[in-house]
Amino acid sequence: MMEDDKKLKLILTLCSAAFLATVLCFIYLCCKQRRQNEDDEKASLELKESDEENKENLVTFEGGQDLTIYDILDAPGEVIGKSNYGTLYKASFTGRRAGSLRLLRFLRPACSGRMEEVVGVIHMLGCIRHNRLVPLEAFYAGPKGEKLLVHSILRIWESGALHQSGPDIPSSFRFTIQVFFHQVLVSFGNLVGGLNGNGESHKWAVIYRISVGIAQGLDHLHTGLQKPVIHGNLKSKNILLDRNFQPYISDFGQHLLLNPSAGQEMLESCGAQGYRAPELIKMKDVCQETDIYSLGVILLELLTGREPINENPSADEDFYLPNSIRNCGPRISAQCVSHSMASSIFI
Repeated sequence: MMEDDKKLKLILTLCSAAFLATVLCFIYLCCKQRRQNEDDEKASLELKESDEENKENLVTFEGGQDLTIYDILDAPGEVIGKSNYGTLYKASFTGRRAGSLRLLRFLRPACSGRMEEVVGVIHMLGCIRHNRLVPLEAFYAGPKGEKLLVHSILRIWESGALHQSGPDIPSSFRFTIQVFFHQVLVSFGNLVGGLNGNGESHKWAVIYRISVGIAQGLDHLHTGLQKPVIHGNLKSKNILLDRNFQPYISDFGQHLLLNPSAGQEMLESCGAQGYRAPELIKMKDVCQETDIYSLGVILLELLTGREPINENPSADEDFYLPNSIRNCGPRISAQCVSHSMASSIFI
């Protein structure tokens, strides 16, 4: 009888062990299948994302509704500016858009954010319209991560050409004038040279026009929108002039399209060129105040005809333009302003 009980216990033990082993195997197989399904879903999602990235996308805004990818990519372009994060082209559209000029800003894939990261910014920038701002008409994202911003300059072009002249133009502006549509669009710095030979009163009228125009465009970015837009890279080379000396601010908000490292590089470059307060050069962000400081430096450029950074200052001259003005004391001396303007300043 006892022997039968032992056999029964042994059978029950074996059955329990077998049942437990079966349950464990079942759980293992379920977990394995679940992990496999997750891996498959992840791979499918990555493949889908890869397919999305490999697609061409074109977003158009007011003025560019009829643009196509073919129009943009096949437009003959001329390089007019380069930076570490992109290249600026002057594009001449052909066919039904013969004679139409636009600026194409190419952003390198390694420097720009992913499409899903910048699409909101693109829509925001594309909706900004003001008569002192260069509008964004279209945005193209290519299969390899490349991006193109299409800016309209038709209105500036139709205003006519500004003749290039004058020896007072700072060297940085000579470069801009040389490559920037030659006698069609010039950088802000050509003002000093372009004014030679005109009456003093006219010079001040033009200075006033440009100053107010830049301020109006910047004010619209800061206060005229639902959410303030910081330019982030405001400098004289990003202000275009037509033949009537009307200013147009370009490249606003561009830092928002770059990845953190490229965006920081842009800000550091702006500081190195003298458009940021020395105490803010290491700051890793921009704000309305940094734009206002840049505007002040631009106005000093206009007044003096000198660059923000003087690479070869004299013994009694500061290399940084704002410091040079401060050192002039309560009165701005003739040494602080361009020779063509000195005779008409009364402060």
